[in-house]
Amino acid sequence: MLRPYPSQPSNGTAKADVRLLPSTLASAAAPHRPVLIILHQEMSSPGRIGNALRARGYRLDIRRPRFGDPLPETLDEHAGAVIFGGPMSANDPDDFVRREIDWIEVPLREQRPFLGICLGAQMLAIQLGAKVAPHPLGRAEIGYYPIRPTRAGRKLCPHWPDHVYHWHREGFDLPAGAELLAEGGDFPVQAYQYDNATGLQFHPDVTYAMMCRWTTRGHGRLETPGARPRHHHFEGRAVHDAGERAWLAHFLDGWLTREPVTPLAEAAE
Repeated sequence: MLRPYPSQPSNGTAKADVRLLPSTLASAAAPHRPVLIILHQEMSSPGRIGNALRARGYRLDIRRPRFGDPLPETLDEHAGAVIFGGPMSANDPDDFVRREIDWIEVPLREQRPFLGICLGAQMLAIQLGAKVAPHPLGRAEIGYYPIRPTRAGRKLCPHWPDHVYHWHREGFDLPAGAELLAEGGDFPVQAYQYDNATGLQFHPDVTYAMMCRWTTRGHGRLETPGARPRHHHFEGRAVHDAGERAWLAHFLDGWLTREPVTPLAEAAE
């Protein structure tokens, strides 16, 4: 039997918890169920997405399956789920990678709000039968790059930023039955939606501190063909971050209100 909020790490290196902002501690009877947050490194954080969810009154149920945290058998006790990025590939044979991809069947089956960021979007694509692979010329998107919303993307969110922040070397095909929300250059599929699930190839979650950390610890990847030099990341943030932040707020407000489609509701349409 799975515990809904495991509080003890399985091997001493990871901890799943439910965290509250000080402002929400006073309202212990908050109406919102927590959002399941799936991270891939010991020191990873949900960044700006976590901050935005907390500001909306949602608790975060943080789990790291890579370090032994279990995943729930149902999302009945959660408002939604987010799988974030990581340095690994969705094609890696590690047990936790395969386990997360298989688990995505839960929000798909229950039609709960699901969001995949970068690696999470690639995991969703594989669960839906699409291919994830490196760029054929070995190029990467690391830094800010232009994005082009489709008509479906503008219907979902009318105001998209001109550029968004990336950190990846692999991309994916559009899964069968999914709707393309935004396009890019070297990696054409930038955002897509499948029922209540959304995949984003880019990183609206990145805070200034995260950008500093990534460009320092991952400086070697800035030499990859197509990657932007470090100073361009911060110059781009000064120009594009406000637009990306505003888009994320609008997106999350809509994402969190999605409800499962029941057969009765379908019959009434």
